[in-house]
Amino acid sequence: MHASHAAAEHPTAPGESEEVLVRLAEELAQSARTRIPAPLLSRRFPKLTLTDAYRIQQISMGRRLRAGARIVGHKVGLTSAAMQEQMGIHEPDSGVVLDHMVAASGSSLHASDFMNPRIETEIAFRLGRDLPGPASLEAVRAAVAEVFLAFEILDTCFTGWDIALIDSVADNAACAGVIIGRPVPFDPAWDLAAEQITARADGTLAGAGQGRDILGDPLQALVWLTRRLSGLGGRLRAGDIVLAGSVHASVPLTPGTHFRATGTRLPGIHLRVLPADFGSERSC
Repeated sequence: MHASHAAAEHPTAPGESEEVLVRLAEELAQSARTRIPAPLLSRRFPKLTLTDAYRIQQISMGRRLRAGARIVGHKVGLTSAAMQEQMGIHEPDSGVVLDHMVAASGSSLHASDFMNPRIETEIAFRLGRDLPGPASLEAVRAAVAEVFLAFEILDTCFTGWDIALIDSVADNAACAGVIIGRPVPFDPAWDLAAEQITARADGTLAGAGQGRDILGDPLQALVWLTRRLSGLGGRLRAGDIVLAGSVHASVPLTPGTHFRATGTRLPGIHLRVLPADFGSERSC
């Protein structure tokens, strides 16, 4: 599972016309609707830049918002060495979390509701105040109201996971679902870098890591995000949830599996992936 192009090969200035970007956003939406994988954008359009990819993401999100969806937060991805190595991409990316993507710990879902689903365990935050960017670490620490464990369901509308940063960003940074644990009040003195997290699938170790695996300190993911959103004309707002990134490499979302994760101080979280023959109506 490695990217087909290094991120450094993609400049940040726009490389394609708005007309092309609108068309590509529609292609990805069509792929998601039909479950027919889309060909990699990075291979078909070598002039696509990172700015183009975020614009495709914005166009796609705009369509969903006009259809009635609501933004409830953001995800920051590729913030740990484990995930960067797994994906072959060496800088973070970000995506949008919509209201229908979020479910509580203890929920169940069907893997068949996705195309190429995987799961990872993250430290996540809820903001207590608006956080314009670029923001300092001190400003981020003061803006966080709650912290909790979360599972992120990753998915891609491309053929597989051999994707470039451009493809990931255009496809909402692969964010397809979020399972949130019980939040606890955030103490600014809390050393989240030392938080030890362990994830298990049917009792077997699936991944483990510490908060420091996320850019040295998971709060640094929010610092990075404020800068990214500022460059896109956005900002973090009070009430937003933010997934800071995974502490371990993602694992397949296998039907019939019960995923659990625990932290040193953060309350545990669990998710049941229903067997393939268990009905067809989505529970999450």
